Amino acid sequence: MNEELMWLDWTGLHVTWWKLIGYTGALMFGLRWVVQFIASKRAGRPVIPRVFWYMSVVGSLMTLSYFSFSAKQDSVGVLQNLFPTFTALYSLYLDIKHRGWHRDKGTH
Repeated sequence: MNEELMWLDWTGLHVTWWKLIGYTGALMFGLRWVVQFIASKRAGRPVIPRVFWYMSVVGSLMTLSYFSFSAKQDSVGVLQNLFPTFTALYSLYLDIKHRGWHRDKGTH
């Protein structure tokens, strides 16, 4: 998975499957703030929707796997993504525990 993806050669970047996973994870981790902003704007007050936590978990795990298993194997990146993964998992657990699996759509 560390070989260059030739079908992405047009980008001018050296892209591998691991980098694609890392890019997707970083994008997902960043876009969760857009989701939170939209939910808060609609509610007229600060809101953290459950999808925020799902995006946090998936984004963290993807970037964590990039830093752990790619040719990069960067311990700084591992540490940087390890703690948010556990925090997001715990927050998701608390959200499900507090609000249940099938909460009302308008609930925050």
